[in-house]
Amino acid sequence: MRILGVCAELWPGVTAEPLPGLVTLVGHEPPDDEERVVGYLRAGEEIFSAMGVVADLLGSSERVLGGDSIFTDGAWVWRGDLWFYVSRHHLRLPGEFLDSVRASGYRPPAVGHEDLVAIWEDVKPLL
Repeated sequence: MRILGVCAELWPGVTAEPLPGLVTLVGHEPPDDEERVVGYLRAGEEIFSAMGVVADLLGSSERVLGGDSIFTDGAWVWRGDLWFYVSRHHLRLPGEFLDSVRASGYRPPAVGHEDLVAIWEDVKPLL
């Protein structure tokens, strides 16, 4: 399991070492397929549902419903507000993740129940 959007504001418990700030992941130009990548992020398997809204940590007045929720595609894990940061702020994602998204035709694979439970058990201590 790998975590997308690793930064101090979104994943503070992921490591004891200091993490970069969210602003360091902001891109200047969106990739040509940004909308399709956002669709992939929104279509992942939800392994933790959080009710409520979270504020845009980069300063807009926008809020994201369920931003603290956790999603996966079986290999990667991300927060429910990651799609927002990619869409609004062109947050840069790892090339390895983007390669797998493009190779899948922008459709997350089905993840079995046992795998979802195992991923959740791995992620839970980080929250």
